[in-house]
Amino acid sequence: MEETVLFDYWRSSAAYRVRIALNLLHLPYRTVSVDLLAGDQIGPENLVRNPQGLVPTIEIDGLRMTQSLAILEYLNDTRRAGWLPADPAGRAVVRALAYAVAVDLHPVCNLRVARHAVSLGATMEGWMQHFITLGLNGLEGLLHRNPAGQFCYGDSVTLADICLVPQIYNAHRWAVDLSAFPRVSAIFAVLEELLPFQMAHPDRVKPAG
Repeated sequence: MEETVLFDYWRSSAAYRVRIALNLLHLPYRTVSVDLLAGDQIGPENLVRNPQGLVPTIEIDGLRMTQSLAILEYLNDTRRAGWLPADPAGRAVVRALAYAVAVDLHPVCNLRVARHAVSLGATMEGWMQHFITLGLNGLEGLLHRNPAGQFCYGDSVTLADICLVPQIYNAHRWAVDLSAFPRVSAIFAVLEELLPFQMAHPDRVKPAG
């Protein structure tokens, strides 16, 4: 059986999602660090793997894949993970919740975007706090449309939960006040107790040194 390799940066939200997913599926993998602060993502080796100059990239099942949401859906489909509901309406709801984080909120807080904002006069902390708060405000509203269950959608982990946890890690990192988001906070409190999420936490995977 071919080894699964994850090209990862320990604080990358997108890579964090994939670590959670692999842990939920009990899939062993080897991590290769791509240091975003050192610029490894735009080095020739990473650009061969990922022409966008991003992380994560995963090598699995003889394939090389990029984009965390695409990777998560591949894992869901090939491993019968159950991260998307069976019915089309439920799948649309879960995808909307996941996209609210991974498509709308995360990109404006991406390191290369935030660094450019700082070069134009913003502060890193102010930028992050503004957009994380804005994004979580919308997510909180979406979650209140489906209030039943302990997770984002019912009582099973879905794609939305996998996307949520890394974003709340970033919210804590940038001292975002979460008091206005009780539903988000309650879901996170349950998820952070689950071992696959704990094992994927940046503090657990940070390279030594």
